[in-house]
Amino acid sequence: RIVVKIGSALLVDRKSGLRREWLTAMVDDIASLAGRGAEMMVVSSGAIALGAKRLGLPKGGRASLEDAQAAAATGQIALSQIYAEMLSARGIVAAQILLTLGDLEDRRRFLNVAATLDRLLSLGVVPVLNENDSVATQEIRFGDNDRLAARAGQAAGAAGVILLSDIDGLYTANPATDPTAKLIPTVEKLDAAIDAMADGTSGSGLGSGGMTAKVQAARIANSAGVHLAIIDGRRPAPLQ
Repeated sequence: RIVVKIGSALLVDRKSGLRREWLTAMVDDIASLAGRGAEMMVVSSGAIALGAKRLGLPKGGRASLEDAQAAAATGQIALSQIYAEMLSARGIVAAQILLTLGDLEDRRRFLNVAATLDRLLSLGVVPVLNENDSVATQEIRFGDNDRLAARAGQAAGAAGVILLSDIDGLYTANPATDPTAKLIPTVEKLDAAIDAMADGTSGSGLGSGGMTAKVQAARIANSAGVHLAIIDGRRPAPLQ
């Protein structure tokens, strides 16, 4: 079982909208893995960015909570339709699950999510998950899909979580501002030194959380025995 998280900056271009050609290759990757026996789950950002583009909202739809919720409601239905159509063209049924923090913090609801995911995956369905941003407020939300992907992997008993991003991994410092920053190919231990290397800024301005959220996601995943990888998704067919 593999969870693939797709970041907003990969899925949506601020000027042109959905990056359809990139997503087509991405769905081909997912279908290829599914065809080889992997049970695939997708945690997809992009609803707010896509909805903001459709509604003409400033700052990628993040100028206010009200804008973000309106953009999420508009973008989510479009995003779900796109995934359903693309997966269907490859003989795969898609499902949609929208979650809030409470769904995975409350034990009974967590078990219900786990049972739903288990049944969908056993049927060969690819669940597409996202945070329910149309109703979630700052106090009751994940705030980023990196941690949501890790918790979904935990709930589904996944072997691994892959975070597709616009960076190829954890650096000793932010490579955008520090030319001496070096890539760390493998993190063997999550400690204070690793935490200090991450920052919370989104490079594209479309997403949220930054590297800090990815390190926190790794901690959640590893605590459940789930491997986590950060992959540069900017090239075509990144999973392949």
